[in-house]
Amino acid sequence: MAFFLEYVVPPVDGGEIAVPLQDHPEPTLPLSETEVPVVDAAALPVRSAVLASSVGEAKTAAEEVIASSKAVEATLFDDPAGSLDAGSGRIVAVFRENDGWSVS
Repeated sequence: MAFFLEYVVPPVDGGEIAVPLQDHPEPTLPLSETEVPVVDAAALPVRSAVLASSVGEAKTAAEEVIASSKAVEATLFDDPAGSLDAGSGRIVAVFRENDGWSVS
């Protein structure tokens, strides 16, 4: 099984997220202190692989990702094709902050 988690990273304090348009030469420097071109986004959509052998394990691993991302909602997909395309695969569960997981 190949599981993928899709969620949206919200901006901090209602601001925007600065996304570098090329590799950042010094990963320890803030983007504002470099000449790397950036684009500001209101939110950042993410699709990431979740390593697990069952839906239950995938949910547990996904909860750790969700907690560190500050996302309030996420969708867990089973995608045997292993695609990084948004929405690819079969939805197996949806997570909502305060409600937990629901089966789709």
